[in-house]
Amino acid sequence: MLEELLSLLEQKQSQEEDSGTDVVLELNWDALESSAQEMAGLLSLFALAPMPWSLVSEAARATSLDFDLVVNRDILVQKYLLQKLDENTYQFHERIREFLSIKGEQLANIENLKQGVCSAIVAIAKDIPHTLIQSDILAITPAIPHLVEVATNQKEYLNDEDLIWPFLGLARFYHGQGAYQQALPWYQQCLSTVRERLGEEHLYVAESLNNLALLYSSQGRYQEAEPLYLQALDLRQSLLGEQHPDVATSLNNLAGLYKSQGRYQEAEPLFQQALDLRRRLLGQEHPDVARSFNNLAGLYKSQGRYQEAEPLYLQALDLMKRLLGQEHLHVATSLNNLAGLYSSQGRYQEAEPLLQQALDLTQRLLGQEHPYVAIVLNHLAALYSSQGRYQEAEPLYLQALDLRQRLLGQEHLHVATSLNHLAALYSSQGRYQEAEPLYQQALDLTQRLLGQQHPDVASSLNNLAYLYERQGRYEQAEPLYLEALELKKRLLGQQHPDVATSLNNLAGLYYSQGRYEKAEPLYQQALDLRKRLLGQQHPDVAASLNNLAGLYSCQGRYKKAKTLYQQALHIAVKPLGEEHPTTRIISDNLNYLLVRSQVGKLAQTNDKTMVLKPN
Repeated sequence: MLEELLSLLEQKQSQEEDSGTDVVLELNWDALESSAQEMAGLLSLFALAPMPWSLVSEAARATSLDFDLVVNRDILVQKYLLQKLDENTYQFHERIREFLSIKGEQLANIENLKQGVCSAIVAIAKDIPHTLIQSDILAITPAIPHLVEVATNQKEYLNDEDLIWPFLGLARFYHGQGAYQQALPWYQQCLSTVRERLGEEHLYVAESLNNLALLYSSQGRYQEAEPLYLQALDLRQSLLGEQHPDVATSLNNLAGLYKSQGRYQEAEPLFQQALDLRRRLLGQEHPDVARSFNNLAGLYKSQGRYQEAEPLYLQALDLMKRLLGQEHLHVATSLNNLAGLYSSQGRYQEAEPLLQQALDLTQRLLGQEHPYVAIVLNHLAALYSSQGRYQEAEPLYLQALDLRQRLLGQEHLHVATSLNHLAALYSSQGRYQEAEPLYQQALDLTQRLLGQQHPDVASSLNNLAYLYERQGRYEQAEPLYLEALELKKRLLGQQHPDVATSLNNLAGLYYSQGRYEKAEPLYQQALDLRKRLLGQQHPDVAASLNNLAGLYSCQGRYKKAKTLYQQALHIAVKPLGEEHPTTRIISDNLNYLLVRSQVGKLAQTNDKTMVLKPN
């Protein structure tokens, strides 16, 4: 039995020091046919972990072994050299694997066996998707130790073309789960390995730089991501020339980073260059051109340039339908994007059928059980919530949360997003007791997954603070608002729209407390920042003018208040229309001010007008 064999081995090792071989194992090895020895040598190249038989079979196929795998596998089991864990999984004991590794190195075709194992691992790595659901994770997990083995101990047997794949597969496996810290060393090793093997001037270096930058961007480490994106762009331009689709991809990635940082003026020309390059190289009728339309439209949407964004979203949708057909996931994405624009403008009746189409199409293409279905459910729920249709929104938010927890696991950033959305819904309904634990769970999960220093942590702190403010728990709200503000300044820089949002929120708290002298400079800073970053005609500028006007009204500075309300209304109407909730709030505040002025009672009231805060 295996236990007896191992016992003999331990006795032998305790009696004398030798090269690590053992008489009993030597006898068993010598008794094997050459085909069984080759089989043992092949298996010894896998990690000291359970070996899926499908992976072994793929390695044997790549090696072109000309014997019966099952027969020789069973011989190793009968000789107690190999453990059978179940019908499809086998494993070596550590000492036996060590012995067989030594013997395997003496085989004439060991180089061929190593290359076969590497080929099998590369095939697995290439199939790892960017977005993983639980079934993917379960299917891929048994192969992970073997990817690590190749990346760590057998990378010299990877050909140049396949060199990145074991590292990239491992990085994707963790990145796709939101496990950024576990993904990081594999992206870093990928970069260092290709540099060492292929030199600095290679396209794989550019790809590795780009991948590492993408991870840093996901972590909110924007200052570390930027030089990597710039290096990748420069390398692609020097190796491929200025006129190449991969250069357009690098321009697009760098633009996306600047957009995340609120550096809209720097992002726009890069998005435009990427679009122009794709049109010139790929022609007008290409999916990548549609993607560039979407990206540029998304930038305009962030800037409140809705009238410029809409035709781009419409072109992207039309192009996707024509090129890919009505039944394609990219069509669902375009429908979702256009609906998001209409929702931002308060065009809810136009947004709803688009989201319904996107949801139906996504469910039809991917099935009911897919993370992308949860994304569309969230957007539809948010639309209902914006309209005050809370009874319709809640089951959709709950469905999205349940879907994410089951498909992605409890420890995933998308779960934190769903918790935040559901909590916001409950807060809007005054269901504070239900909202608070959800906000707290979302904050804890975000901190655990991303660390304390991430913009998403600041957003979660802000959400919890706003809940406390709505409950009149001002002393608990203030330190959270302050922490969120400092975090955003540190991570995003002083010149970022999210910093303006935090300034506005903190000012709103002081306004609610009647601490006007503290609120005013913060409202003014938020207004100045929004004008500078977003332009004079952005809806957020209108919101800031409204809030500052409300403060002046409470202080009896009515002429100033009236002027600001009128400016806010003029700005809001153009991008949002007269029926948008923001426009109506500003209009109501202005009318309230005018009516109270006319009846001569304004000076006698301390009533506060509606403050506008981001949802």
